[in-house]
Amino acid sequence: MKSKSKAPLVILGFDAGDPQMLRTWQTEGRLPTLDSIMTKGCWSETSGRELLFEHGVWQIIFSGVSRAQSGHYYLRQLVPGSYDLKLVNAKHIDARPFWNCLVGGEDTVFIADVPDVLPEPEVNGLQFSNWAIHRGWRSRDPAELPTAYPAGLLRRMTKLAGPPELILEDPNATPEQDRAIFRRLLARVRRKGLLCRTLIREQQQTGLVVAVFCESHSAGHQFWKYRKSSDQPNDRTSELSNATRTIYEAIDEEMGLLLRELPADSNVVVLSSVGLRDHYPTGRLLESFCRTLGYQVPVGNGAKPSSFHPLSILRQRIPEAWRIGLSRRFSREMRERLLASQFRSSTDWTRTTAFVIPSIYTGFIQVNLRGREPDGIVESGSEYESILQRLESDLAQLIDPITGQRAVERVVRTTDVFGPDAPSRMPDLIVHWQPVAHFVSRVIHPKGELVQVPSEFNRGSDHFERGFFAAAGPSITNAGQLPNIDVLNLAPTFLSLLGRSPAPWMSGQALESVVQRQAADSLV
Repeated sequence: MKSKSKAPLVILGFDAGDPQMLRTWQTEGRLPTLDSIMTKGCWSETSGRELLFEHGVWQIIFSGVSRAQSGHYYLRQLVPGSYDLKLVNAKHIDARPFWNCLVGGEDTVFIADVPDVLPEPEVNGLQFSNWAIHRGWRSRDPAELPTAYPAGLLRRMTKLAGPPELILEDPNATPEQDRAIFRRLLARVRRKGLLCRTLIREQQQTGLVVAVFCESHSAGHQFWKYRKSSDQPNDRTSELSNATRTIYEAIDEEMGLLLRELPADSNVVVLSSVGLRDHYPTGRLLESFCRTLGYQVPVGNGAKPSSFHPLSILRQRIPEAWRIGLSRRFSREMRERLLASQFRSSTDWTRTTAFVIPSIYTGFIQVNLRGREPDGIVESGSEYESILQRLESDLAQLIDPITGQRAVERVVRTTDVFGPDAPSRMPDLIVHWQPVAHFVSRVIHPKGELVQVPSEFNRGSDHFERGFFAAAGPSITNAGQLPNIDVLNLAPTFLSLLGRSPAPWMSGQALESVVQRQAADSLV
């Protein structure tokens, strides 16, 4: 089915563009492109159960496939039916983007750097991924390396804008290093904008344009520590206090330049995936919780609980600066192999009732259930329910001694939000810690004190469950601010704007509050 309207659909993304920052700087007139779209059309924040986890949000936005179907919740997941860990990326998730529905159509597509989404060879047009993205690690996995379609496009891109540049996030950077990272991010925004404009000019009948700028994600984390330094005019780092804003302004400018290359009657959507907030790593606190309170039993009778993090021994014996330098020499794959091996071997699974799946911020707890885990000892039914209730009760009793408040914000059962089949592929409990602006080295429980030491990735920010949406164009309602939008409804809405029905695999539905009824009536 094709729409009678030939208005292109243009979707532009601020990766991890914080909704509050976007609104503040739009109101101040610093983001004129975004302001124009919001003024002419509608806008909202995005929400929903899918945002309980940060990872894979762009994939969900553009595929409409729920985590309940894909089982994707983190970059490292437990292999079902085992005590093995595996890295998870786009190639492991069966969730095709909505433009896969355009196969065989007249119009071409232009898809640029959508995180967690790989090119679709059967779709006509130019597509590339992993060219200028946010990442905190180097990878050898082909699914995480720059790739493009059709063949030869990557070489063409290199001639036009230079080779792909991976700018790694570095929580341990000095102010001087941060200034260098800022300059590189700013230059990469310009290169990305120029590349997109040049390629789009060369393409005919582009019916869909999707381009995500990931420098907002990198800048948000990298310069988070400087956001209050403008209140300290004598601070030598105060010049970095506006670094994130400058990156947002540059992205907004490039989006405006890109729109000038496209028809004036385009339907335009601007998105962000998730927001930002204060939060230091808490993964080792949750590990300490399960081990100290006896849920996860270490190997050996009476043995001192040991960390399953691969550099725990180095941490005890080598100075911090040396340890960080040494750990950076390990490939990501090597680190993960060490972690997975230590995870399997450090726990007595025959005496463990619940265990932690290693993570950095959001916590994941799995009950060692008989019939699901290889050496499960907890019976399904009342015993399983009892363990979950005890875990929830113990987590609720954790106190941050610095604030005097509960250390855990909330605990979510995956069955409550993703259905009864979720625990077959997801952890039983999702643990969200209170967002605080200090590193939580210890928390207090009536049965003891839980402690953790800083990790190599001791970053002071993480994400929260809100993104951003703005849209304007001939097929989009001029409605001002809308109620929060569930991200599962976005992919069907995009297809509706292209004059197509939602795909069978999509969990949501097109938003009548966004798409004018005449757009739906144009289906033939």
